[in-house]
Amino acid sequence: MNSTLSRPVSIFTEGSPNPNSMKFVVSFELVPSGLTFDYATPGDALLDGKASPLAVALFGFEFVRRVFISGNFVTVTKDEETEWDDVLFEVKLFLKEYFTEQKPVFAQRTMEANTTKLDIDSETVQKIKAVLDQYIRPAVESDGGAISFHTFDEAAGTVKVLLQGSCSGCPSSTLTLKAGIENLLTRLVPEVKTVEAEGV
Repeated sequence: MNSTLSRPVSIFTEGSPNPNSMKFVVSFELVPSGLTFDYATPGDALLDGKASPLAVALFGFEFVRRVFISGNFVTVTKDEETEWDDVLFEVKLFLKEYFTEQKPVFAQRTMEANTTKLDIDSETVQKIKAVLDQYIRPAVESDGGAISFHTFDEAAGTVKVLLQGSCSGCPSSTLTLKAGIENLLTRLVPEVKTVEAEGV
């Protein structure tokens, strides 16, 4: 039996509200559902619990400033000086070759660290996470970013969410947060009074 059969890899790109971020969508899942990995510096890609050879390799491009991996996509954020027109093909080709050769997206210890987490959430937190998963995450992911639950302060009714990928540093993310996410959460989960973002 030939074990060197490579899976077909197709990659397409999508722009995002952040002009410096580009979403590279692949034809298979890179990260188990619900997990996201954000790398703001090359050093992040070496840390226990999130080590990623793919992110390290992407930071090898001088213009790459941030890497975000979630679901079936990688969002790459470039520096201000570089134009996507000049580097898009190069990054896409690099990713296609990387995945065709079935190189690891994450270090083995990263996957082990992230598959053993068991959280027991309060009823309110379960509701908040359900709203984020069902209504908010798909919209944010379509823009090349991601949102994940951070904390909920029951006394104050404050939800903190983590905005990652193209949402980090995006001028419209605060507006999205207040106009869209806060409205929806306060309507569907009455215990929620305000929503704040971490990492923006």
